[in-house]
Amino acid sequence: MKILAINGSYRGEKGHTSAFLELLFSGAREAGAECEEIALSKVKINRCLGCDTCHTPEHYLNCVYSDKDDVAIIFEKIAAADVLIYATPVYIFGISSLLKSFLDRLYGISDVYKMCVTHSGLMFHHVEQAVCSKPFVSLVCCDNMEDLTPQNVQDYFRNFSKFMDAQRVGVLTRNYVLFFENAQRPGINEKFPKMTDVTEAYKQAGRELAVSGRIQRRTQKRANQEIIPIPLFNLLKRVRKIKPIMIQKAKEMLPGILHD
Repeated sequence: MKILAINGSYRGEKGHTSAFLELLFSGAREAGAECEEIALSKVKINRCLGCDTCHTPEHYLNCVYSDKDDVAIIFEKIAAADVLIYATPVYIFGISSLLKSFLDRLYGISDVYKMCVTHSGLMFHHVEQAVCSKPFVSLVCCDNMEDLTPQNVQDYFRNFSKFMDAQRVGVLTRNYVLFFENAQRPGINEKFPKMTDVTEAYKQAGRELAVSGRIQRRTQKRANQEIIPIPLFNLLKRVRKIKPIMIQKAKEMLPGILHD
């Protein structure tokens, strides 16, 4: 099993997104998978010009940048992989511009004038299935506790899956990543004991990807669980009057990290 992660974080291998990818990889490698992470911050990606040269007879499905940046090489790696992980932090309620610029280049290998109906019943155009239709996991990271923060990103990947005929074999949303970044600070794991279970769930998710090519629902639920040790927290965080209290508590639990 070859698992390829496309990391859209501006911080590359030093960011939260990469840390969670490494947890997935640790489990996947235990189960015998071959894993690779491509940090888009380290490669050259020219933005699509919308010039439509790739749809002329002389350059059919051949981007003007095909030999001037790293996108064609990454497409080759995607085609050779069994499963992809599209990983991104949330930036202003969307995927990172690095990942968006990369995905925009799918235009250059798709015949947008050749119409068809997708397996999900949507009217769309031709796509290069070896690249566009690869099974994938969406991994979205954010600091915020609000459910709305990552919603647009996961909606993006849900629609991507339907239009590209790319099966989404796992949905991972990890909030409070700042807490995990400070997991080595004294007392953090004692204050947030569920962090350990989340870490183990990510490793288990990697094992499942390696063995079956998908993440089981119960494992996704563990990986996506709330880590705040307050009963009924999912309900309480929707109550406006309680939110200032929650913010104050968070500052007390993470002194020196959160501030006024």
